[in-house]
Amino acid sequence: MDESPSPSPRKGNEIEHKVYARAGLLGNPSDVYYGRTISFSLANFWATVKLQPSHHLIITPHPTHDLVQFSGLDHLVKRLQTEGYYGGVRLLMSICKIFYNYCNENNIELTKENFTLSYDTNIPRQTGLSGSSAIVCAALNCLLDFYRVRHLVKVEIRPDLILSAEKELGIIAGLQDRVAQVYGGLVYMDFTKDHLEKFGHGVYTPMDISLLPPLQLIYAENPSDSGKVHSTVRKRWLDGDEFIVSSMVEVADLALQGQTAILEKDYSKLADLMNRNFDLRRSMFGDDALGSLNIEMVEVARRVGAASKFTGSGGAVVVFCPDGPSQVKLLEDACKEAGFVIQPVKVVPSYLNEDDLKTLSG
Repeated sequence: MDESPSPSPRKGNEIEHKVYARAGLLGNPSDVYYGRTISFSLANFWATVKLQPSHHLIITPHPTHDLVQFSGLDHLVKRLQTEGYYGGVRLLMSICKIFYNYCNENNIELTKENFTLSYDTNIPRQTGLSGSSAIVCAALNCLLDFYRVRHLVKVEIRPDLILSAEKELGIIAGLQDRVAQVYGGLVYMDFTKDHLEKFGHGVYTPMDISLLPPLQLIYAENPSDSGKVHSTVRKRWLDGDEFIVSSMVEVADLALQGQTAILEKDYSKLADLMNRNFDLRRSMFGDDALGSLNIEMVEVARRVGAASKFTGSGGAVVVFCPDGPSQVKLLEDACKEAGFVIQPVKVVPSYLNEDDLKTLSG
């Protein structure tokens, strides 16, 4: 293979894509168990990726998230304890590989042009808001536009490409986050096994974001006790554990009921479903796996009469205050006392463009 640089990079034409954080409203974690979920794009936080044509293909390390220079050993160790070993460079490399292989396998011809990729993100780490997949999704959008192949890669397939890039790096996750971030807005997802195996993707149904009631987001700035959320549940499910299998079916059914409740604006029902979702997760995973800090975020909301559940696998909580602004004020005061951050949820409308919509099945 010719590894020489592109002789004449395309002039100008910097491409930039922004992808928002994701919050699971109902049904998680059943997306990795052939279940159903409802998720939305969270405008409070986002990741951006920029692509600039260049002679060589360059992946630019982030000055903060890919730090390699330290003031001393204490700085390095403290950094690893709070931020971990990995930044976003590996994510960008992985999606480049997955994208290239997918195009080769599907006879999608790519021009021999090179580029420089860089990224930035303000999505808090370890909050279950899908920070990694936001970077990968934004990078995939840049690649689709740079090579002018957006119309050749179906929208339904893109979440699978993003998930494959993360699996390549050992990141354990399901399709839910990537679907919400590819589609934007509010999406009901059905991951029924037969459909997944036949078509390679689930059934994804966008919903009107104006149907949602006001929601709140709670998270911890320093999630020191995040627990080991995936625990032994996956193995028990694979082994046919009756309690786990039946509980996952019930979790998936909450999303189905939730779709109806949202469409009918039955917010009392929605509150009950959110609470039941967390209770089922807790009964399956156990308190040690979930982590005391995560449980306390849910309990803070419940103590003021609000409905609450994890946005993902822990680290942040989505809350509905059925009694309105006065209850939100009580929640804000309780969060301040507990040391949690609280923000009103801002939902992003769907950001699929005309080229994207043309690729949708049906």
